[in-house]
Amino acid sequence: MNYQPSADRYKNMQYRRCGKSGIKLPAVSLGLWHNFGHVDVAENFRKILHLAFDSGITHFDLANNYGPPPGSAEENFGRLLHEDFHGYRDELIISTKAGYYMWEGPYGEWGSKKYLVSSLDQSLKRMRLEYVDIFYHHRPDPDTPLEETMSALDLIVRQGKALYAGISNYPADEADKAIAILKRLGTPCLIHQPKYSMFERWVEGGLLDVLEKDGVGCIPFSPLAQGLLTNKYLHGIPEDSRAAKSTGFLQENQVTEGRVHQAKQLNKIAEHRGQTLAQMALAWLLKDQRVTSVLIGASRPEQLADSLKCLDNIEFSPEELAKIEDILK
Repeated sequence: MNYQPSADRYKNMQYRRCGKSGIKLPAVSLGLWHNFGHVDVAENFRKILHLAFDSGITHFDLANNYGPPPGSAEENFGRLLHEDFHGYRDELIISTKAGYYMWEGPYGEWGSKKYLVSSLDQSLKRMRLEYVDIFYHHRPDPDTPLEETMSALDLIVRQGKALYAGISNYPADEADKAIAILKRLGTPCLIHQPKYSMFERWVEGGLLDVLEKDGVGCIPFSPLAQGLLTNKYLHGIPEDSRAAKSTGFLQENQVTEGRVHQAKQLNKIAEHRGQTLAQMALAWLLKDQRVTSVLIGASRPEQLADSLKCLDNIEFSPEELAKIEDILK
């Protein structure tokens, strides 16, 4: 049976202007970092994508190395894009990135023009697209001149392979320089994607101010701290959880007594607000107007539906904010 998107899909989603650009992004965007690879169940991630679009999520975020195996998330997304979302391309913002290891030899990672152009060409083939809406440099390169990396983004936009350029994981000082170079080249930086959550707040030390000054959007990834800011680890480590696996970005030693204690205290505030801990953690990021969108992952449709309820209440009283600060100290 052919997928028919909900006629009410734009009714309940909030959209925010991305910096000083003409683009608006949904307050909640879907990241395909996990759960969309060849190792995952296709029917499950198909349902996640359907629910996302039906809920007004128009922005889908990928990278060349997402899977596993690397590249498979783009392949699977591209297949579903053509099978299920044919005719809706112009309603979507599709982003991808390059910067991490993808292939052997000296041109398979980091920030050279050779790597970035080659990687995007591969990504477009995997997704069967003529262009992406946003192309990011995924991480700073300590060896390649910043001018070369930014001129590669400028070239890619001028070639029509991406509409907008973005950066990810750049500290405040390097982001400021990168944004200035792109502005000079005539391809302004649209957006920055940093790691940001209640448990990871480095962006408050200058980056958010830089983005505000330069009119650049901000879309935090890992807003739930890989699950630590959910109800999942409040009473130990479940067998089927990310932290229970030997591979992955959340290891058992990161689920510390201190973090669990903080999560339990935060959960009490969330309950008083009528929210789950995850919903409050997302709302806490969205309270700042400098944050354009929060980038969430989902392993099943129900998880996505739960996260979307964060939009029911993104206002915090001064008392709530003070209590949260005391817990996070």
